[in-house]
Amino acid sequence: MGDIRRADFGYFVRPAEETGTGQPRVEPCLGYVLKLAEGLLLFDSGMGKGERELEAHYRPSRRSLHVALAQVGATEEDVRWVVNCHLHFDHCGGNPQLAGRPVFTQASELALTRGEDYTLPQLIDFPGAQYEELEGEAEILPGVWVIPTPGHTEGHQSLAIRCTDGTVVLAGQAVDVASDYTAGHLAWRARKDGAPEPLPAYRAWIERVQQLDPARVLFAHDNAVWEPA
Repeated sequence: MGDIRRADFGYFVRPAEETGTGQPRVEPCLGYVLKLAEGLLLFDSGMGKGERELEAHYRPSRRSLHVALAQVGATEEDVRWVVNCHLHFDHCGGNPQLAGRPVFTQASELALTRGEDYTLPQLIDFPGAQYEELEGEAEILPGVWVIPTPGHTEGHQSLAIRCTDGTVVLAGQAVDVASDYTAGHLAWRARKDGAPEPLPAYRAWIERVQQLDPARVLFAHDNAVWEPA
């Protein structure tokens, strides 16, 4: 299986009312490039530009798709497939520049994009948009699986890749930070081990991801990487 490189699309400032800490937080916007013999698969494509209110709310500092790909030795022409963890503006901003490539998404997620104030419409229904709608888990390429990880949105999905040194999971915004994944994993592990109640809740998809025996889990808004103990 080909190698995986991180694409740096810049950062934005999450306001205090959204962080749960009483303080604003600067978060990276990350995508991932999977290099295969047949071409590149791009997982998330950066931040689209929104209305003035959206820009003022998140104060994004963007790096273009062209620049982000160039930093990993690639170009837009090299990209053959696109997978978005979900279709909010900060994950599919570069999709219109990749018209004609298949974009893998959950059918439920694509349906949500037509709702009011869900995302930026111009990032969804652009000329040449080509969606491959999925209904749950699917092996989209040999050794590359889309795994539903709902929570942040109903149609959120992650990507699991069998690599020579183990499975890598690109979790997108299934959780915001790696420590949240650690907490969910340990809650699942404790329940599996029969630890006495009360125990914290965790996302149901944690069990499916752990069945893949991940060597690494990477995220859209955290530079940290989860690894097993």
